[in-house]
Amino acid sequence: MGGALLVRRAWGVLIAGLLGLTAALITGRDLYFYIAYLSLGALIVCALWVWSAVRSVGLSRRTSSTHSQVGRPFEEYFTLRNSSWLPKLWLVVHDDSDVPGYSASRVVHNLGPQREFSWTGRVICEKRGRFRLGPMAISSSDPLGLFELRRELPRTSSVLIYPATVPLRRLPQLPGYLPGGDSLRRRTHDVTANASGVRDYLPGDGFNRVHWRSTARKDRLIVKEFELDPMLDTWIFLDMHHEVHVRVNLDESEVALRRHASLWRQLARVDLDPSTEEYAVTAAASLAQFLIRSGRSVGMVAYGQAREIIQPDRGERQLGKILEALAALRAVGKTPFEDVLSGDGRRPSRGSTIIAISPSVSLMWAHATLFLDRSAIRFVNVLVDAASFGGRGDASTVRDALRSTGWPVITLHRDDSLEEVLSANASPSEAGLVTGLHACVQASV
Repeated sequence: MGGALLVRRAWGVLIAGLLGLTAALITGRDLYFYIAYLSLGALIVCALWVWSAVRSVGLSRRTSSTHSQVGRPFEEYFTLRNSSWLPKLWLVVHDDSDVPGYSASRVVHNLGPQREFSWTGRVICEKRGRFRLGPMAISSSDPLGLFELRRELPRTSSVLIYPATVPLRRLPQLPGYLPGGDSLRRRTHDVTANASGVRDYLPGDGFNRVHWRSTARKDRLIVKEFELDPMLDTWIFLDMHHEVHVRVNLDESEVALRRHASLWRQLARVDLDPSTEEYAVTAAASLAQFLIRSGRSVGMVAYGQAREIIQPDRGERQLGKILEALAALRAVGKTPFEDVLSGDGRRPSRGSTIIAISPSVSLMWAHATLFLDRSAIRFVNVLVDAASFGGRGDASTVRDALRSTGWPVITLHRDDSLEEVLSANASPSEAGLVTGLHACVQASV
């Protein structure tokens, strides 16, 4: 509970009352007594008024979800309850959440006894990350404006905003690759193309695993067991070195215009922050989403605030882990991308695919991909053109060096539609990212 604050006019009333009382005691005139009684009485009545205004008032907040996504709405539901038998003429609800562009502050007028007032706070998420919800405060003042009492509600929670993702429409197959691949001989609970044997049914097994011929022959439920295939493992290597990322600094008018436009924007059209970091993270999140929902096993390596390594796995839980890691990831790493590839690039097994995403114009990371290519690691390279964001250096040299390895290369520029670029059917001279991905991960299907 915050304390009552005397505003400037309250000090004037208090001084007038004290002067009137002094003059009344000296002169004995009734007029000065009236002034003193009126001034001091007004202070007492207003103090009691504002004291009772924030008592017996409760505020509850409920979020629609503990996470959201850039370009999608985030909503909270608030209810202010008056549990006393006295009306509340006006109450001000202050919200100190740090979600960009969001405020749930509200002015509530004439809240009757035993009544409640509800409203909804809504914002289109602009930035990824973990943000604080609250604390909140309820304040009120008296009709003369002599006092203001603020009641603090220190309880807080948080919301995790995932990076934006764009839907990829298709993955056309790049010719020239033969199907097949050696089994890892590693058991898995997921249904894959490699069946390793059969066993008796156990509680919890899905009926899509039942081997009906063996079931009919044994006269009891028999299910298939599966093994992983290295060709289905895809690793996303994301360059978070602070020296290679750039951003376009927008003035306040441009920020306000983007925020206003986001209220009317369709959710399918994501307006990305003009930085190589956001384009790289969005590309990584979009590819991870598409591949995982296509039944692929996806992992991730990135050096941002810390070394972030997520082992390949399948399912929506794995997608949530990757999106959560990308939400908090920032381009503050101190390890060059070529060192990341040279070190952790040995982690994937033979035949796996590495998606390398970087805005770096250094030829060193192109040489690192060539070295790993000799270890039977397949590569797909995503080059974010830093020059289109105001950065220095020419991406054409790195692009040509990456093309010389024979693996697909795609270049992202500022204001590109990631959905169209990543879903494009590239020409043979510049094979698209998703074309190469399909060829790499479909090799064993």
